[in-house]
Amino acid sequence: MTHSIIDDLSWRRTTKKYDRTRKVSQEELDVLFEAMRLSASSINSQPWKFIVIESDAAKERMNKTFAHKFQFNQPHVFDSSQIILLAHNPHYTREDYAEVVDNGVKDGRTKPEERENAFGSFIFAELNTDDSGNTAPWAKAQLYIALGNALHTLARLKIDSTPMEGIDTDLVNAEFKEELDGYQCDVALAIGYRHPEEDYNSTLPKSRRSLESVLVRL
Repeated sequence: MTHSIIDDLSWRRTTKKYDRTRKVSQEELDVLFEAMRLSASSINSQPWKFIVIESDAAKERMNKTFAHKFQFNQPHVFDSSQIILLAHNPHYTREDYAEVVDNGVKDGRTKPEERENAFGSFIFAELNTDDSGNTAPWAKAQLYIALGNALHTLARLKIDSTPMEGIDTDLVNAEFKEELDGYQCDVALAIGYRHPEEDYNSTLPKSRRSLESVLVRL
């Protein structure tokens, strides 16, 4: 198949070694961040927060979180251009959804007199909230939509990336507790440009299951 989207996704690899001399431009970062903001989510809940690790001080803090495990991802801290912590709201409430509703009023999507009716969609969040007020499984599922959108956007921009569940979530959430402000980080995303000689994965053939094994048309 020949199509620019397929070409870009075929180009994409999970980067194993970054070129620390190359940085993502602010213009391209702006596109990425806006694309992440525009990600889809159930009832437009947007139960996420993105923490961008890019300053030397922030990278030093991130580096400390690899003290006990997942050291294979530690070089990405200083070699990549940025690391983005993707966090979800584990206790998503009606008050959180009120921000979404009020933004809808402000943006002209919802008429002011229909504000209260707009909360009807919140039932989907309630259906995914347990007796203790935990919404983590549902909110985390929404976050992964944003992660997938980010990976697609980066591929279109020809920016390399490494999604990382290989992080010490206890240490990451403790180190960035203030910035996360109650949100939970279970996955991070390194971005930048692959090392031209040392990123072994960039030269390996792309391999996926066949379309016939994953797609059923009725």
